[in-house]
Amino acid sequence: MTLIPTAVIRAQGRKPPWLRAQLPGGEGYEATRARVTGLGLHTVCEEARCPNLGECWSRGTATIMILGDVCTRACGFCAVKTGRPPALDEAEPERVAESVRRMGLRHVVITSVARDELPDGGAAIWERTIRLTRAAAPGTSVEVLVPDFLGKRGSWDLVFGARPDILNHNVETVPRLAPRVRSVARWDRSLALLKAAADAGLATKSGLMLGLGEADSEVEETLAALRAAGVGIVTLGQYLQPTPDHLPVVEYVRPEAFQGWRRRGLEMGFRVVESGPLVRSSYHADEQASRAAEAPFQPRTGG
Repeated sequence: MTLIPTAVIRAQGRKPPWLRAQLPGGEGYEATRARVTGLGLHTVCEEARCPNLGECWSRGTATIMILGDVCTRACGFCAVKTGRPPALDEAEPERVAESVRRMGLRHVVITSVARDELPDGGAAIWERTIRLTRAAAPGTSVEVLVPDFLGKRGSWDLVFGARPDILNHNVETVPRLAPRVRSVARWDRSLALLKAAADAGLATKSGLMLGLGEADSEVEETLAALRAAGVGIVTLGQYLQPTPDHLPVVEYVRPEAFQGWRRRGLEMGFRVVESGPLVRSSYHADEQASRAAEAPFQPRTGG
């Protein structure tokens, strides 16, 4: 068993040097920005103030966000706008599919806000978006980062039935901190969604933010629970406070600790572990998908 170094510094003053991200700019960035803007798409890169926007857009990748840009939840870590969402855009699935076709992507990540006011949580739009994207861009693998749909199994089954290549749902933090970090979502419900997706034969993925005050033993237990639920890909990154109104950073986790978690996760049987200070759920998602496809299958470690 790999020992994880206790390598954190208390959050105070300036961010440590390893959290410096690439500034937006350059030909690749401008080309991606033009495509996104021209097609009238929302991206979680912009809405959630992702620190990797400059790097990812320069590589020609972006994470498309459907169901609008206003979330019905107000999570303590998330910069996406919250409030009363506008009416559903029924043409959005066709527009997303066409955008993926035009962009010629090898791998696309699609996510959404939570739409708890809808009877199905937006699952029907999700299902159409996945199916139309597959039809329009058959050479593109489709990864989806979904909300929990308030635990409605009918909504889960709609999304599962569209057969995304990877189904991602982030637990975000350890169970003890979840009530403070996540609005409405429940940790056990998230785990149940991931297990149900794995049971349906889908490749599954989840992610954690570190630096919110979690103990190493809690991270270890969380990873073990994800493996027992059949999760094959996991991401770990540093939580960064998007605005003064959001949860404060408790500590900054050093890069060597993230590397320790990567080694430990691989020992536990995850196919892919993406772990580093600036890692986010969709960071290098195309490379994660390729590595997951090549990695040997490890059966889940629990029931």
